Amino acid sequence: MKLGFFGINFGVCTDPETATAVAQAAEATGYDSVWTGEHVVLPDPQVPPSPAPPDTPMLDPAVSLAYVAAGTKTIKLGTGIIILPQRNPAVLAKELASVDVVSGGRLIFGVGVGYLKPEFDALGIPFERKGARTDDYLEAMLALWTQEHPEHHGPFASFEGIQAMPRPHQHPYPPIVIGGHTAPAYRRAVQRGNGWYGFALDLAKTEASLAGLRDAAAAVARPAALGPLEISVTPTEVLDRDVVRRYEDLGVHRLILLGLGATKQDLLDLVRATASDSGIG
Repeated sequence: MKLGFFGINFGVCTDPETATAVAQAAEATGYDSVWTGEHVVLPDPQVPPSPAPPDTPMLDPAVSLAYVAAGTKTIKLGTGIIILPQRNPAVLAKELASVDVVSGGRLIFGVGVGYLKPEFDALGIPFERKGARTDDYLEAMLALWTQEHPEHHGPFASFEGIQAMPRPHQHPYPPIVIGGHTAPAYRRAVQRGNGWYGFALDLAKTEASLAGLRDAAAAVARPAALGPLEISVTPTEVLDRDVVRRYEDLGVHRLILLGLGATKQDLLDLVRATASDSGIG
């Protein structure tokens, strides 16, 4: 089992010194990764299904991870997730390739389709067909990262006769993790992802999601080059050795701690205690 930390770019971790200290503590105690979340804007006032109050501070994932990379050496840097259909794929490909280069190849690219219509409206992005837009944008980014002469002609993105250097440090590209708890997300993970990420799940919901992934694997082909699908979950339970074992028995490979705390010291204590109590660190 691997152990990650979610929230390196929001709340008290928007203070760069706090984010660096938390990432360094995680690295020192055996965590394999730190993860960002993303919402460019939040509805004000907060209304379901918005996940946070509108005044919640949240740094851009690429900016946050590049900063944390400078203060760490080995810990992986995950976007958990970036809302891909809200982004320009060529610009995002450049930003994330840059993070992978400056970190020496530590980026994990977590992708989601989004679910807050007010956020899409504010950004001028159609809420309809966001799944199809996600797939097209992902193909466009992979073209920029892998093709000698990048070219892509899709329903939402199209280019040729261009270059985008540097390419990511990792070859052929950083691991792609698909987030989401729906049948389309499961199919996307099987067909396109190196991993799948389930956020804020308990054991029962994790088991249901893994069943959904098995159903998807029976329905769509998985490219052999992707290898086994790595399963990551942010659990709602407090992590101790028994809880870790139960997730491991389900087939989960990484548990990503939800990093909530009012102060820097709260987060440092949480990181260290969870490493000790879970037996992972």
